[in-house]
Amino acid sequence: MARPPAWEPPREPSLADVAAGTVAPRMIRRAERERRGEKPTERRKVIRVRRPRSPIWGWLLALLVLGVFAGAAAVGGLGWYLMDVGRTPREWAPYIQQRAAGNHALIVMAAGKVAGFLDAMDRLERFGEPALPPQAGASVARSGTAPAGMVKLVTSTPQLEAALAAATPGQVIQLLPGTYTVGGRGLQVTRPGTPSAPITLRAERLGDASIESYAVAAFKISAPHWVVENLAIRGMCESHKDCEHAFHVVGGAAGTVIRNNRIEDFNAHVKINGEGGTFPDRGRIEGNSLTNRAARDTRNPVTPIDLVAASHWRIAGNFIADFQRAYRGGATYAAFMKGEGEGTVMERNVVLCEWKLLGAKSPTVGLSVGGGGTFPDAVKRQQGALGVEQVAGVIRDNLIAFCNDVGIYVNKGQRSLIANNTVLDTAGISVRFAESSADVVGNVVDGAILARDAALLRERDNLGTPLLGLFVGQHPVRDVFRDVAKLDLRWRERPAQITLAEWRADLCGMERMGRAMPGAFEDYAKCRDAGR
Repeated sequence: MARPPAWEPPREPSLADVAAGTVAPRMIRRAERERRGEKPTERRKVIRVRRPRSPIWGWLLALLVLGVFAGAAAVGGLGWYLMDVGRTPREWAPYIQQRAAGNHALIVMAAGKVAGFLDAMDRLERFGEPALPPQAGASVARSGTAPAGMVKLVTSTPQLEAALAAATPGQVIQLLPGTYTVGGRGLQVTRPGTPSAPITLRAERLGDASIESYAVAAFKISAPHWVVENLAIRGMCESHKDCEHAFHVVGGAAGTVIRNNRIEDFNAHVKINGEGGTFPDRGRIEGNSLTNRAARDTRNPVTPIDLVAASHWRIAGNFIADFQRAYRGGATYAAFMKGEGEGTVMERNVVLCEWKLLGAKSPTVGLSVGGGGTFPDAVKRQQGALGVEQVAGVIRDNLIAFCNDVGIYVNKGQRSLIANNTVLDTAGISVRFAESSADVVGNVVDGAILARDAALLRERDNLGTPLLGLFVGQHPVRDVFRDVAKLDLRWRERPAQITLAEWRADLCGMERMGRAMPGAFEDYAKCRDAGR
């Protein structure tokens, strides 16, 4: 049997072994460290990074980061654009739908969705009729008594026509209970009264005498110093364009007083304008109820109080509601003053753009200095030479609610004062065009307060809402009241008081001066109690 080879100690690896491929280079390095007496180094821990199998994930991550920055820039740019344009969500909604009309069905559908969202963010959801302030509009309790003077009693339309034609200063024409039908040219009021002895046309109590009008204007008043009170007047025309006015006050009819009447179903219930180069200045429209039972199917102006070119009127204590068009068309207004007049005051009125008639198809605006402008210049007081619609117009202490457009609008109104109004569920207050200048003071506004197209707006002590907040459903002003939708406007949270520069009565007839609440009333709870 062959002997096994003798044992030999392992030899150190050499470079020849590395060249022959029998030894790895690291073994030589290890042997050299052992000869020098060095400790073996610890093996480093290697953390493997799992790389994506495809470069698309890197691209998606990059796009996500870029999208965040682009989105932030887009939101900022959109916010700047919305502020620059100065329109609220409720104004954008119909505009978007109108622009989409006639395009592809998907575009129309998308526009409808966007418009619905904007309306939901801005408009108040309502159910049923809101409760009205007892002080609003005409009332049997405010019928008053007949003034001293010779009384002429009438019982028929022919007798009424004869009494109007023969009236003398200081006379009282009293309609006995019944219904009076008016047609043709309407009733002409041409006999003048005097400042100290006006002529009065009245019923003893509101509602005793009803006038049914089939005329373009039930009464045309062209003589000065008449008082008309306690009448119930209704437009009866089959075509709405044929029942324009209950009262048309023109030319020399200065000092006209229209008081405590209930008027419904006209386009412009009270129309005031110049005639023959004269203007019916210094009139009063006080404590009337001006409404419609249906939207007006007409292209004519729809504005219950339409004042053009006359000056120094007082429009106070009226209830004005439901003055919509039956189709999409030009804006309608509760009342405006325009045509280069001056010094007219609208105060302590209650305006509900939508009261019993909901879902207006055209823009509905509350009270306005300037309206939609006056055309042509020939009907203006100075034939357009003044360059503005109204000077020193005042809108104060009014409650305005439920409009799909602005509650108060100033259009080329110079030195306007908008003070202590409560404006709820509207687009707010808008002052527009370089010819306009307005002091907007002490208002409570559930909406934006905006100057557009280079208008000059000076505002202070207002309680309002930032424009961009409306686009995300922020309406902090609604939270200070119990229930805006029901017009329960008792304070839930009392805002800070402001300083009033002058004494005057609030919407409810309560005196206030010095330190007072912003808006139209001090305490709505007392307002409700005062009317009982």
